[in-house]
Amino acid sequence: QLFFGRGIVATPEDFGTQGELPTHPELLDWLAIHFRETGWDWRALCREIVLSSTYRQSTLPKNPVALAEDPENRWLGRGPRQRLSAEQLRDQALSVAGLLSREIGGPSVKPYQPHGIWEESGTQHTYRPDTGVGLYRRSLYTFWRRTMPPANLAIFDAPSREYCQMRRVVTSTPQQLLAILNDVQFVEASRCLAENLVAAHPDADTDRAADAFRRLTGLDPDAGMTDRLAEFIKADRAEFSREPERAKDLIAHSGSAPTRADLDPVEVAATTAMVRALFAYDGAMSKR
Repeated sequence: QLFFGRGIVATPEDFGTQGELPTHPELLDWLAIHFRETGWDWRALCREIVLSSTYRQSTLPKNPVALAEDPENRWLGRGPRQRLSAEQLRDQALSVAGLLSREIGGPSVKPYQPHGIWEESGTQHTYRPDTGVGLYRRSLYTFWRRTMPPANLAIFDAPSREYCQMRRVVTSTPQQLLAILNDVQFVEASRCLAENLVAAHPDADTDRAADAFRRLTGLDPDAGMTDRLAEFIKADRAEFSREPERAKDLIAHSGSAPTRADLDPVEVAATTAMVRALFAYDGAMSKR
């Protein structure tokens, strides 16, 4: 289900008489036997799935008839395509920016959240974000209050945890794009990635654009996409050059991660704007 967006049995919450039958019963049996014979090795099972020719198919339908007859891809005639989960979106942003902490285990942490988020629930508690590495732990370690879950995860359909949820609802709303463009966690990640891009490609907008696209999508951009992103940088550079204080203000209000004083604020701000747009790009938000 996590790999393809839909399990071999589409009702993982109900394997009884009211649940759906498996679409590929022989495959389900084979995977179960393989899992047992490999010593219950989860990593080996995951590797077997992601290296299969079925998983590695293109997400584009091979012909219109197949799409019309199997719009839900029940028969796995094309590769999986689905929006990343709330936790994956946040962790991906931190990872490409070089901020993600790889530490395993430990107590829960409190990353950025909107000011006053707990007070709105009517409790006497106040949310105080962590500092340092606590801001950049994997989303798995985020402290969770059921009466007021983390806003930047809930907006991307993270469960409230009031009850067990076997399948997540996946939505696509304007608020999600606004969160990616304005939430301090994503703005900070955009700025840090932009600093890395400016340092690596000080004089080539097209190289910055292509590098950012590869990091966020795992794909090489075509010439048209590279040129459009480079034009994005050029246009914002002109804007920030006319108002350099805006560039400094953007950098100053982009999270707690240290800024690089050796880089031109105008270049960093212009590249940050391009990266923020890329974070909201469908290819960066979806697995395909």
